[in-house]
Amino acid sequence: MNMSKIVRSAANLLFPFILVFGFYIVLHGHLTPGGGFQGGAVIATGFVLMFVAYSYDFITGRIGAESLHTTETIGLVLFIVTALVAIVFGVTFFTNWMLDVGPVLNNPVAFGPNPGDLNTAGFIPVMNLAVGIEVLGALSVIVLYMLSGTKEEI
Repeated sequence: MNMSKIVRSAANLLFPFILVFGFYIVLHGHLTPGGGFQGGAVIATGFVLMFVAYSYDFITGRIGAESLHTTETIGLVLFIVTALVAIVFGVTFFTNWMLDVGPVLNNPVAFGPNPGDLNTAGFIPVMNLAVGIEVLGALSVIVLYMLSGTKEEI
């Protein structure tokens, strides 16, 4: 059952803002409170808002459970591969190898309050992104399965 047109319009209006805020939390997780889990939960909240505003059949027609499972898997694989690449560079598993390799994400952190330089922390921002993707997929799948009990039976 669809919600009213007002609820659907409000959900359509709020959805992009929720996504932007969630990705902001994910990408700034190494500088401010937050990170992958918190940002992924905020992004999943945007998807939950859309799940509630529209019918189960409409949502599964556009976003299937398989695509959400794939999103979860991509996050997990990115997390594990980033941790395993350290072994290729001859250091132990889960060592922050990006601090020593290349010009990306390896600026030294300023003493005191951080001026907002995102090019710091090595592979921690990559891990935050991986966790955010995984949490988005996992929480969305959970809510989608919970909503499967609301579909209309014929």
